[in-house]
Amino acid sequence: MSLTDVLGDLFQTAITFAVLIGLAILAFYVTVFVVSTGAGLAGYDPSGDFVVLSASLLVVAALLGGVPFGASGGRPGGADAEDEEFAGYQ
Repeated sequence: MSLTDVLGDLFQTAITFAVLIGLAILAFYVTVFVVSTGAGLAGYDPSGDFVVLSASLLVVAALLGGVPFGASGGRPGGADAEDEEFAGYQ
């Protein structure tokens, strides 16, 4: 690998990191808006800290819901690919 390949890969990783952080912040703001609006429609007037707490719990639950915890490696016993069980949303 040459130095330009390494620097190109590093630049691509930095741009990807920045885009994903930006999308995460945008998703959090949307979730705060949804929680605040839903509480208003239900007749509640929660303080800001409870809105942020509930929005952060919803975002963490959404992130963890997409992680395939059980499919990280092969199962002992030599199971075939068609017999293998998968975790996460199918």
